[in-house]
Amino acid sequence: MPYSRQEPSPRYRALIEMYRDMHLRGERFHGIPPMKTFDGRSLGKEAVRIKRLIDLTGARTILDYGSGKGLQYDPKPFAVEGEGEWDSLIDYWDVDEVTCFDPAFPPYSALPSGRYDGVISTDVLEHCPEEDIDWIVREIFSYAERFVYLAIACFPAAKLLPNGENAHCTVRPPEWWRGMLEEAAASARPGLCFEAWLELAEDAVVEDKQIVCLRGGEQITAR
Repeated sequence: MPYSRQEPSPRYRALIEMYRDMHLRGERFHGIPPMKTFDGRSLGKEAVRIKRLIDLTGARTILDYGSGKGLQYDPKPFAVEGEGEWDSLIDYWDVDEVTCFDPAFPPYSALPSGRYDGVISTDVLEHCPEEDIDWIVREIFSYAERFVYLAIACFPAAKLLPNGENAHCTVRPPEWWRGMLEEAAASARPGLCFEAWLELAEDAVVEDKQIVCLRGGEQITAR
C-alpha cells in the first residue's frame, strides 16, 4: 500500500520512537551522550554549497527538514577557510530565518506550514524506511519555493539504533536516488533548483568519499 504523512508505515512510526529515545538518552552502543546525538554537526560540511544556492536564488527563508537538535544554528563563530569568520552559520548564509523541523525531537516536531525559499535536508533520508521515501521526498519538495538541497549517505552509519540495527536503514546507490529525486522534482514548482550530494564509501569513517552530485538532473562526479 502507498504510505503518506497521514498514514506512514509501521516501520516509520517505530523509528521515530527510537530516535526520540536516542535524543533523550544518547547512542548507548558507542557511548555518545544525548547532547551529541543528532545535534546537527553534519551540516557544517554542507554549508558552503548551501550558501552558493542561497546566493544563486536570493533565498531569505530556509527550512531545515530533519534538523536534529538544531545546535548548528546556535550563535557561535562559524569560519570558512579562505573566506573569513561570522558570528553564526545564519550570519554566514545571510538569511532572515531558519526554521527547524525534526519529527523525533519534540521542540521541533510540529509539521511546518507554508513554504520556504530553500529547503535543506542533510543526513536524513538514509535514516528513513525505503517504503516511506517517496512521500518524504515529495513532502520536502512541496515546502520549497526556490531550491532544495539534499545530502545523502549511500553507506551504513556509525551509529546504531536502540535495537542494535544500523541507523541508515535505506542504503541505496546513487542511481536509485536519482530516479526518486528527479520524479519528485518533475512534479514540484516550475523553475525549482535542486542539488543532491550522494556520498559513497565502504563505511562512514572513510575520508576520501566519492561524491555524486545531481544538479537539476545533470550528474557530476567529484571528490
